[in-house]
Amino acid sequence: MRTDCNSKTIQFTSIGRQNVVAGFDGGRITSDAGVLLLREIARKMKLFERLAGCLPDPRDPAMIEHDQSTMFAQRIMGIACGWEDLNDHDSLRVDPLMQVATERRVDVDRPLASASTLCRLENRADNKTNAAIGRLMVELFIESFDKPPTELILDFDATDDPIHGKQEGAFFHGYYKNYCYLPLYVFCGERLVASYLRPSNMDASKNSRALLKLLVKRLRQTWPEVKIIFSGDGGFCRWKLLRWCDRNKVDYVVGLAGNPRLEHEAAQYMLAAQKECTIHQTKARIFGTFQYAAKTWDRQRRVIVKAEHTEKGANPRYILTSLPEEKSLHGTSREIYDDIYCARGEMENRIKEQQLGLFADRTSCRKFDANQFRLHLSSLAYILIETLRRTALVGTELAKAQVTTIRNKLLKIGAIVITSVRRIVLQLSSAYPLQELFMQVAGKLLCRPQVE
Repeated sequence: MRTDCNSKTIQFTSIGRQNVVAGFDGGRITSDAGVLLLREIARKMKLFERLAGCLPDPRDPAMIEHDQSTMFAQRIMGIACGWEDLNDHDSLRVDPLMQVATERRVDVDRPLASASTLCRLENRADNKTNAAIGRLMVELFIESFDKPPTELILDFDATDDPIHGKQEGAFFHGYYKNYCYLPLYVFCGERLVASYLRPSNMDASKNSRALLKLLVKRLRQTWPEVKIIFSGDGGFCRWKLLRWCDRNKVDYVVGLAGNPRLEHEAAQYMLAAQKECTIHQTKARIFGTFQYAAKTWDRQRRVIVKAEHTEKGANPRYILTSLPEEKSLHGTSREIYDDIYCARGEMENRIKEQQLGLFADRTSCRKFDANQFRLHLSSLAYILIETLRRTALVGTELAKAQVTTIRNKLLKIGAIVITSVRRIVLQLSSAYPLQELFMQVAGKLLCRPQVE
């Protein structure tokens, strides 16, 4: 049978005598059926209603077509599903499942907000709005625990966010050799606690003490007995920050840059590691500890040295800590170094998920506050997917998967959407390879087994 070509028909290379023809005439079909999983999580959190309360709405209620909660849902769900640009929403606004995910009825004649409407939403955000969203993120972190934790390790880290234009707060950074922002992230394990956008014309630790104060105050209001450990790389080794930790019973494990004095104190440990490496012809690690204070510090503090020697030579590392030897939950100096400080490497993976998988670097608005707002939207998309990973994917093949893998395998599912007065029916692709997993995840989120 011959198919007549038209402007919407694509004729691909045939298979034998069979023509391969494509056209965009399949009806109401979505590519993001898995977004319903995130919708269930957001509903339990009441996320979008709470977000709407963070941003005052100056519009005339009688003239409002798109509620703020719906626009928040549209933007965050879009980011989670891989739609990074505002322009994507000019087409995405009629996607039937995106309408369902934002709690709107499926209606071709009443689409979601356009790119220009969402742009106006972003540019209405100011410093107060971003502060309110920051507080909400902390509340979501607290609510993520079923029972009070005994210990929280707050990992602080800064990264570069390259910018290409005339955005407010754009400065050249000598280390990164680019115009960029310098966002500050706080994670507790895989949970995101805070994401704070900063200009790059400042020290990497700038504002970290103020942010830590706010976090500790709020966390101890909920859990007065919780042990809090501040963790950071050498850029956060600032004596005023450490003094505040000492005075407020916050322990710390931070990196410390090497210098001749530290090398002198660690010489005995380095010599022992060198001898062991020579004898056994393999990498040797010996841990030691001593007291140290720079001239500008208020007092001495405990240093842990990892004296490592390999076939390539010496490789010492130093960390500063308030945790006492053998008296902490993490025990020896080796355990403090491996379990807390080296575990910070996992935080870098979380930041990559934010920057690369959830487009936290799409800070192309002219206004600085609007860019902070965008960073928060990306962060909230991360919180939704991390909650999915932590609660519903435990024990599955995606339990440790990155955001992009979860998106490609669990959210990007083709489905036909059929609507009636009483029901919205999704006919998911019969060729979808992870049907069992999807049923299992949906059952966990809905707290009931799904019909097979």
